[in-house]
Amino acid sequence: MQYIACMLKTTYVAILLLISNAVSARPLADAIQQIESAWAKAYYQQTHEQQKTSLSALIKQAQALSQQYPEAAEPKIWHAVLLSTQAANLPAFEALTALDNAKTLLEQSIKQNPKALAGTAYTTLGTLYFMAPPWPISFGDNDKARQMLLKGLEINPNGIDSNYFYAQFLLSQGQDRDALNYLKKALKAPLRKTQHFADSQLKQEVMATLKHSDTEKLAQLFSSQAQHKNHPLTP
Repeated sequence: MQYIACMLKTTYVAILLLISNAVSARPLADAIQQIESAWAKAYYQQTHEQQKTSLSALIKQAQALSQQYPEAAEPKIWHAVLLSTQAANLPAFEALTALDNAKTLLEQSIKQNPKALAGTAYTTLGTLYFMAPPWPISFGDNDKARQMLLKGLEINPNGIDSNYFYAQFLLSQGQDRDALNYLKKALKAPLRKTQHFADSQLKQEVMATLKHSDTEKLAQLFSSQAQHKNHPLTP
């Protein structure tokens, strides 16, 4: 379960912060904003044990919000992402159960509104399929991961998160050249005013990925090719 703990810790925190605030009902939007702010404070300012307690409380809030707004997909997505984040703090069996529950919630939200929160459910579900151990331990499946991540990209083609997480998947599949294109798109995405801090953090993740992987060599190659092409002496 160390695999789950390490990967989910770095992945789902970013997805959690990058969820859009575009929710139709004002009271629901305010409630989701409060959960997001509380999560950020817990994750970045609290100790591991404090964080575990805070996440448990937030999961209960998200669950209550889902019950209050049963026809809304957004609370289910938040509930799922919180469960996925908390999985890194749980023992093996409990972590797998949390991931299963998160998967179910995301599937339900997609049935209700696949475009909710700019396709975040697809991006999150795709990352779950990518990060979770494969059968018979869990439901990990690279084919389904690719399918879900591409769905997220279809809905949000210029998003930082949708491009970054698909690039991470491509890197895991040895498709470094393709991954570079999506990393570059993630870097070009503008920082959103309402989520400036979250977007800045993820852009640092993108730059770190470029620096510590073979994509850096590809980026240098692409850069040199572009400079040569644009040189005034080039035919």
